[in-house]
Amino acid sequence: MQNKSLILITGCAGFIGFHLAEKLLKKNQIIHGYDNLNNYYDIKLKEDRLKILKKYSNFKFKQIDISNYKRIYQDFKKNNYRFVINLAAQAGVRYSVENPRAYFDNNLLGFFNILEVSRTFKIKHLLYASTSSVYGENNKFPLKENYETSNPLTFYAATKKSNEVMAYSYSNIYKLPSTGLRFFTVYGPYGRPDMALFKFVESILNKKNLNLFNRGNHERDFTYVDDVVNAIDKLIKLPPKKNIPHDIFNIASSKPIKLKKYLNIIENNLNYKAKIKLKEMQIGDIKKTHGSIDKIFKKINFKPNTKIQNGISKFINWYKNEYK
Repeated sequence: MQNKSLILITGCAGFIGFHLAEKLLKKNQIIHGYDNLNNYYDIKLKEDRLKILKKYSNFKFKQIDISNYKRIYQDFKKNNYRFVINLAAQAGVRYSVENPRAYFDNNLLGFFNILEVSRTFKIKHLLYASTSSVYGENNKFPLKENYETSNPLTFYAATKKSNEVMAYSYSNIYKLPSTGLRFFTVYGPYGRPDMALFKFVESILNKKNLNLFNRGNHERDFTYVDDVVNAIDKLIKLPPKKNIPHDIFNIASSKPIKLKKYLNIIENNLNYKAKIKLKEMQIGDIKKTHGSIDKIFKKINFKPNTKIQNGISKFINWYKNEYK
């Protein structure tokens, strides 16, 4: 299929990948999606997301693992991709403590493969997922893109910082236009079961004990998924034009709240009290995230407009009515 704006989304059965693909499909964009459908979490959830995407005639799915260079190269050769959005990665901070190799294969080797095919086939713009975790224990808030990020606290964060450095070098040497997206705690319907919102709702509804680490005093810059995909959608056709065509943006709500307040909103929405087990800080955990959105506002007039109460309510409606 030859099309000037053929867009590839890797990790299309993942949480953000699914929402982005659906938004672009609704705008009649032609989308191809990769996913390896690994079992890091409930495969049924990934299949449910795919089922929705496959209803669109302008969507084509391929079960491809980005660590397999040969498969990717053959696919790029057949298709005239103009834009690539790399959201395929081994997700999760906690799991990287137990299984660092999965992060090497997906986040380092896999990303290198994406860079290689993007330069070989002269992609117009590569956008790729980074994370707020790259800021480490930086406590000068709000966190700005030009702050020091060379002290990642987990291997997950280290792989994402490496992605930024790798992309920068490809932009410098091969003039590959690329944009890194530092996501801040994205939440919403079809969200990941390893994230706080999913775990809290599940524990409360099943009347199970809920672990509240650092006694709920963590602060997180929760960002609703629709706000995130709206930002990505606007950035796709705006590749960096600088001498080294590489840029990085925070995608955040810039309104951090404490985990115990977040839990309180969930309890009020469900009309149930959680059975809480207070726990100490976990290894590699960051006390607070709060991203500045000044830079992305200047670029695309980005204003996240989903209030936390509304975002949580939309997730709970999905969880009760569709997931269960």
